[in-house]
Amino acid sequence: MSVKLQRRGPYCWEIPKEDGMKVPGRVYLAEAQLEQVRKDKALQQVKNVAYLPGILGASLAMPDIHWGYGFPIGGGAAGGGKGRAATPGGGRSWSERCAPGIPGPG
Repeated sequence: MSVKLQRRGPYCWEIPKEDGMKVPGRVYLAEAQLEQVRKDKALQQVKNVAYLPGILGASLAMPDIHWGYGFPIGGGAAGGGKGRAATPGGGRSWSERCAPGIPGPG
């Protein structure tokens, strides 16, 4: 299923709020990158993060966005109040394409 994107600026695309999403998704990238980004499930992950309780503003993704385990790689969210949203520090994600061969913590 394709995730709907609306252009909001030269490098800003929005996933409109729908079906219980708490906030919209916002993706920052060049139009030339769209075809590549649509090849995996990263945009769906941006949309999924927008459902988190306590999320503020928007579910965000930067130009290096790609599918991760949990949040998309290059994604993030801010939260506050009683139902705080997870952020990449708390909503962990990792990718085999990021820093291969570099040992992680522990």
